[in-house]
Amino acid sequence: MFTFARPRRRNLEPAATELAVSELELPAAVYKTCLWEPRDLVATGLRQWLRCCGPALADDQVIGMPSRAVDEAWHGFILCTRRYADFCDRAYGQFLHHHPEGAEPAGSAPVDTAGQLGRTVVAWSLVARPGEECVLWDLDSRLGLTDPWGIPTARVAEIEATLRESTGRH
Repeated sequence: MFTFARPRRRNLEPAATELAVSELELPAAVYKTCLWEPRDLVATGLRQWLRCCGPALADDQVIGMPSRAVDEAWHGFILCTRRYADFCDRAYGQFLHHHPEGAEPAGSAPVDTAGQLGRTVVAWSLVARPGEECVLWDLDSRLGLTDPWGIPTARVAEIEATLRESTGRH
């Protein structure tokens, strides 16, 4: 789970997020707690996740983390505090806070993991490039993690179909 510092910036520029993510250089320190290989695949997942955070912020939504490997890489990135803060400022105009399950801010609504993960699929639909595959849904399984996180393919397809129907895109 994550939240953004107040005040919220609803006029977030998607191009700014895309540019910040595309220019992001991930130092080796990001992988100190994320030992899974190949790193390039984990980096792709982290970049996709960071892109999803943009529309979530703009819509005042909390999205879920579908990959333990990406979560660990994100933790490593957060520990590069100056680089992370600079990235957040460029990408979102504010700091992206992380609140792990069980450490949510006081007064937060109960965690709805399924709903948060569903909103991640929706956010992906807003940032995906034509023909781009999302690695987030099954990344942990691809990497051979024990007890992988993820979103079942059928659930992703169901959410995408509902989005197509509601927007009239086929």
